[in-house]
Amino acid sequence: MKFRLKQASNRITPTQFIVLGYLLAVILSTIILRLPISWQEGARLSWMDALFTATSAVSVTGLSVVGTADTFSEFGKIALLCMFQLGGIGIMTLGVFLWLILGRNISLSYRKLIMVDQNRNNLSGLVMLLRLVFILTLIIEAAGAAVLTVYFKLAGIYDDWLTAFVHSAFHSISAFTNAGFDIYGDSLAPFRDDYLVQMVTMLLVLLGAIGFPVLIELRQYFSRRNEQRYRFSLYTKVTGLMFLILIVCGAAGIWLLENSLYFASLTWHEKLFYSLFNSVSTRSAGFYTMDINDFSMPTQMLLSALMFIGASPSSVGGGIRTTTFAVILLTLVHYAAGRSEVRIFRRTVKQEDITKSFVVFTAATMIVISSTILLAYTEHNHLPLVSLIFEVCSAFGTSGLSMGITDQLTTGGKWVLILIMFIGRIGVLSLLFLFRTNQRKQNFHYPKEDIIIG
Repeated sequence: MKFRLKQASNRITPTQFIVLGYLLAVILSTIILRLPISWQEGARLSWMDALFTATSAVSVTGLSVVGTADTFSEFGKIALLCMFQLGGIGIMTLGVFLWLILGRNISLSYRKLIMVDQNRNNLSGLVMLLRLVFILTLIIEAAGAAVLTVYFKLAGIYDDWLTAFVHSAFHSISAFTNAGFDIYGDSLAPFRDDYLVQMVTMLLVLLGAIGFPVLIELRQYFSRRNEQRYRFSLYTKVTGLMFLILIVCGAAGIWLLENSLYFASLTWHEKLFYSLFNSVSTRSAGFYTMDINDFSMPTQMLLSALMFIGASPSSVGGGIRTTTFAVILLTLVHYAAGRSEVRIFRRTVKQEDITKSFVVFTAATMIVISSTILLAYTEHNHLPLVSLIFEVCSAFGTSGLSMGITDQLTTGGKWVLILIMFIGRIGVLSLLFLFRTNQRKQNFHYPKEDIIIG
């Protein structure tokens, strides 16, 4: 029996093992949410709705067919917290932390699983990486909860410290993991004029979405800046630049498209925060301060594009990722200029990374288009096409924003979104790698021949 188990483990690739781990997490989470102890008195949750909510929590999406505040008990809300904490920082991160507490050594096979889960290219320093990820996560979430707790109590939003802390802790974890769940009842709409809460939320969302490698390099920079000149990696430079560009261009696009429409009667600072908050939150967090249906169709399509791009690699968000989008844009510019290499920051991008970027973009586009067609079929053409596109992009980018159609979906439509949310969490490359086996590489090549392109 032991020999058979070893043979089976050798046939399963690290990617397949990780995907099975997330699938198991979704199944266990569904069972937990289906328990009556997870519901408020008088509330009920079907198996389908429990599966949908569990998938949304583990994939840190935030789409929901039921109201979190009205449906789940205190136990259910704590269970949700654990789910999107697990989904946000990764199964392997928590596993390694528990393993280190028990004083166990991390084997080579386990390190390979860590490498896949954290989207890394090498095995060096992985245990230290996950330790830093876990510590940084706790520090950032605790800081966010502390600031919001003090503000909620002193501002009189909540009467007692315990209630202020519970709401602050839930929101801080949900924001940093980009889960987008809320227990206010209407996301951040009650705080549409509260710029402090919005700024704290945006900072937490940004720190979670920009990627753990960037946070670790920033930590190293501030700890060594007095000793020697610190050089950031190309990944951090590209990620930081693209993140800033997307936030600024997203906010500017929303402002321009809505300036004479929804923003027509608003003050300049209201326009600024509506634009900035939606630009930051849309890509992976899913919090909102207004009804998305109030936006015009061009703005809704812009938000869909932002959700499709998503967050950075090795972060808590989904989508095709910022670096993928950056490499695609750079390749198009360099190709149009007749250059044979893609260069940025005095570095040349590897051809393998360029190929990966176009593979991810192409596969993601096919997934979103086919899912939209399938969703239109399951909903019998009863819902507007723009709402379906928005919903699919939200699920794929693990954003969680919705135009209010999630609870109207048929069972078939919910299954489509469940699958898309799961793909958004594991990533397009992991989905493609599922079909790989532990086979030896071919050591021969066929003759090359030209194909007419374009």
